Amino acid sequence: MAEDFNTRVIREFRENDGRVGEPFTGLPMVLLHHVGAKSGAERIAPLRWFADGDRYVVVASAAGAPKHPAWFHNLLANPDVVAEISDGRGAVETVRLHATELEPGDRERIWTRIKDENGGFADYERKTDRTIPLVALTPR
Repeated sequence: MAEDFNTRVIREFRENDGRVGEPFTGLPMVLLHHVGAKSGAERIAPLRWFADGDRYVVVASAAGAPKHPAWFHNLLANPDVVAEISDGRGAVETVRLHATELEPGDRERIWTRIKDENGGFADYERKTDRTIPLVALTPR
């Protein structure tokens, strides 16, 4: 059976000190350990992160899908998480974080920067009618 995308990224992250292949080569990544809002099951979401002061910001784009990704709903219900954070160059640390959805003004400031740094997110925005949420992960 073929390995799904997230499973492959998680495996590569762990086998290569936080470094993964395409489409994330050289980018800072996080393996976000969270709890399912309905199931209570432990989950892991591999995500690209962006620095904002002492916060890590992740994008709930779901590649421009019509609905928010499941991990976003899980974080709203259970915001205290553990993350394996990589700088994309071989340094990984495990940290305890608290997740909060960014307010509109803060979101717009950071969203503009994210789209400038990574045009793929602008493509996702064009594909969907929803406002793509940004989530700040702050050390606790």
